[in-house]
Amino acid sequence: HYPPACVILNLNFCELSPLPGLPPHHVPLSPAEFKFTIGSTPSTRITRHQLPLTPAYAFTDFKAQGQTINHVLVDIGRTTCVLLSPFNAYVVLSRSHGRDSVRLLRDFDNDLFLRHPSEDLRIEDNRIQQLVEET
Repeated sequence: HYPPACVILNLNFCELSPLPGLPPHHVPLSPAEFKFTIGSTPSTRITRHQLPLTPAYAFTDFKAQGQTINHVLVDIGRTTCVLLSPFNAYVVLSRSHGRDSVRLLRDFDNDLFLRHPSEDLRIEDNRIQQLVEET
């Protein structure tokens, strides 16, 4: 009648510090307890135990290119797995009809939009600019 004590998630796409007794990239997920009251007179107190999982459909910025999506939940926060560029952020933030239908999952690093996306690209841009000035 209750959820298990925990489930073990294999997050093989991230670098995680290993937890004692678990294989690399594995983390436990424990049930959460939610309490609420329904009704007014008489009221009933409800306690619910469930695993904090939300079924969702997700895809990468590469897959999202060229699509328009009605409502977008975006994660451009810092990760240990993937280094995002301003190009990635632009693609995912511009997939919806407007800013009212975009939600950010968590805070992000402002430097994402302040640093040059690629040192090689910056060098090439400077080289082309120098050629323009010389001709």
